[in-house]
Amino acid sequence: MPYLELIRHAMTRGNLERRWTGTTDQPLCPEGIALARRCARPPERIPRRVWVSPLLRCRETAALLYPGARLLPDPRLRETDFGPFENRNHRELAGDPRYEEWIRSAGEAPVPGLESREEVAARAVPALRELLDRLTQEGEDGAVVTHGGVIMAVCQALGAPARDYYRWWAPCCGGWLLKLSGWPRSGRAQVVRSLEPPKEEEP
Repeated sequence: MPYLELIRHAMTRGNLERRWTGTTDQPLCPEGIALARRCARPPERIPRRVWVSPLLRCRETAALLYPGARLLPDPRLRETDFGPFENRNHRELAGDPRYEEWIRSAGEAPVPGLESREEVAARAVPALRELLDRLTQEGEDGAVVTHGGVIMAVCQALGAPARDYYRWWAPCCGGWLLKLSGWPRSGRAQVVRSLEPPKEEEP
């Protein structure tokens, strides 16, 4: 029965600085590279193909996690465009009434130029549906390396059991393992378990 690993990319400098890095195309920072290397899959767990966001941080993570796999970029898997908040952090945005209202609303208040949760889902969910159909028909395991916002959007729409949007949050190099036994009949993919990155070893 096919499985799909749905993984968030490793850290960038923007992640460490707690910036809203959506469309900003950053490479992995040294800490992110080290984490992805610790999470690298053994040869028997490397799928033939890995679908990725075209942003550099996802492509670099996928190459480290799944060495030798064919990487297939899909622009629909890119992160949220944070518009006026892009590549800025909470300290830099303090006092901006648009930002404060957006935070109070848990990211649901409309902000001109900022891609909404619904807009992210409108492009990312069809991409995942197509991928799940393909893997089910071919009987192959697969993997996706994408972004936190995309993972929450697609898991809320397609994951079973149903959960609140923010309960699908994943840490860097973490994510969810989906089993495709009921797909597409049920319209949802069974979430087997969370995939947690290993802790950094003590010196």
